[in-house]
Amino acid sequence: MRFKKLRSWAKINLSLNVIKRLPNNYHNIESLITFVQSFDEIKIKIIDKAKHKISFSGKFSKGIGKNNTIIELLNLLEKNKLIKNKKFEIKVTKNIPQKSGMGGGSMNAACILKYLMKKKIVNISDKKVKELAYKVGADVVLGLEKKNSILFQNGKIGRSNSKVNFHVLIVMPKFGCSTKNIFSRVRNFSKPLYFNANKGFFKTNNLVQSNNDLENIVFKKYPKIKNLKHFLASLPNAVFTRMTGTGSAVVAYFKSKKATKNAAKIFQSKYKGYWYIVSKTI
Repeated sequence: MRFKKLRSWAKINLSLNVIKRLPNNYHNIESLITFVQSFDEIKIKIIDKAKHKISFSGKFSKGIGKNNTIIELLNLLEKNKLIKNKKFEIKVTKNIPQKSGMGGGSMNAACILKYLMKKKIVNISDKKVKELAYKVGADVVLGLEKKNSILFQNGKIGRSNSKVNFHVLIVMPKFGCSTKNIFSRVRNFSKPLYFNANKGFFKTNNLVQSNNDLENIVFKKYPKIKNLKHFLASLPNAVFTRMTGTGSAVVAYFKSKKATKNAAKIFQSKYKGYWYIVSKTI
């Protein structure tokens, strides 16, 4: 059997508000999410073996352990008897940095789950697939549809057909941020906005006025990221800049490809050796 090639798209948080801490030390958050035209490459096929065979390659594959999101997903599917007598070989080329706030591992699991459902290898209700996705990781459910999404404070997901149409320069320092560590430092909370997919939250003016509640926490711990954001905000024609998720990646938003490429040149001349990509929202 030949490998099937899949694209695991990177997600970015356009905004992120922390509403409250839960008794289990998790948090209720509200967030606007979009996807960009950058992806990890996944190859998958069924094999006649006793065990799954998962491998990672690429620039950002170092340090991925055996307890990754993909094996967690497969183990859950087996536990729930959803992939009886089937084993898979999966090869992942990691183009999206780990601990960047771009959901690399979570989107990998979502991509594979979507494929297994599309091929009817896994038959599961919408309700059950969301429950399963949350068990793998909080962000996994976001990757089940490649649409602009609203994460409500109660954990439900809203999807929007509206487009934000931004070109983006995404940059990252030479280190990542631990999601668990950053959320453990949250002390202040925002009032819920009660996002509604039909109220224009994805319009440019609203996005410019929104924010990421985790930025100040990250900036205090990592001043380099604060300086990085200020530099990106000073670039010509930048509409707004914002850290995605818990960082450490920061995104500068532009209205044209030309302006984004020009910004990338300026950035590269000052921050040599930093990772960056020029991309576009989907």
